[in-house]
Amino acid sequence: MSTIVWRFSDGKPGHDVQTLGLAQGLRTQTDVEIFTLPVDSGPSGLWFWLSGRYPRAAHLPAPDLLLGAGHKTHFHLLAARRRWGGRIILCMKPSLPLSWFDLCLIPEHDAPPRAANVLVTSGVLNTVQAGGRHDADTGLIVLGGPSRHFHWDDDGILRQVEQLIEARPRRRWLLGTSPRTPASLARRLAGRSEFEYVPFAASGNGWLAQCMAEAGEIWVSEDSVSMLYEALSSGARVGILKVGRSAANRVTAAVDSLVERGWLGRPGDWQPGAGPERPFNEAGRCAAWVRQRWLNAH
Repeated sequence: MSTIVWRFSDGKPGHDVQTLGLAQGLRTQTDVEIFTLPVDSGPSGLWFWLSGRYPRAAHLPAPDLLLGAGHKTHFHLLAARRRWGGRIILCMKPSLPLSWFDLCLIPEHDAPPRAANVLVTSGVLNTVQAGGRHDADTGLIVLGGPSRHFHWDDDGILRQVEQLIEARPRRRWLLGTSPRTPASLARRLAGRSEFEYVPFAASGNGWLAQCMAEAGEIWVSEDSVSMLYEALSSGARVGILKVGRSAANRVTAAVDSLVERGWLGRPGDWQPGAGPERPFNEAGRCAAWVRQRWLNAH
């Protein structure tokens, strides 16, 4: 009998990739049917929960698991469980009490509390899986942009890109950006001959995952912690490009920890890290935890 999974989506790519990664992990390990339910930002989730109703899912088979990420999904998850049953699996630290959810998958850099319903993860979950051919002659550079934890410097980033390519000249280099990459830097990247430049707007769905599966090494600006974990999940060797830091905090501490473990290379020697000793697949590990404890009867 199939396990029925309801996946709640607030439409934010950074949230969706986590529940999609977990759903993908479950699908590779057991027989599941997955249904996606969009949620809105209005008060309907809270109202449904208080009233004990959740009519928008009445046409679906009753769930075994309810997946969500992001505050907007919280009350929808709670309302759906109250009306239709199932267990809630929440990605990231919730904004509501932990005890309200059956399982919370919380990255270690968010300092999760010790609790029976908390599974600590190395980074946020994602959909990238190892197994690509990883051409040693192909390198990928992925750039983020300004954030509250980092001071972005176009000149400093471009200088590191040039130094990296100069230090490793025999590779075919691809360079991609993100929605946060400043337009000022994007203009300077366009037309360069040392690498193939693919701006975020032109990359298309799945481009980054495909490139990560093919690249022998990947260099990511350190502000993009989620992309660092995606790169590690791909099985390629990974390095970071330094970005000025606003202050020491949980995000910068997470990056430093990966460097100290030898998982990430750093600027200067321009050698990518050795990576984890075992294949890095946090979505698969979390899916296995759920399957072994909750789904063995299916």
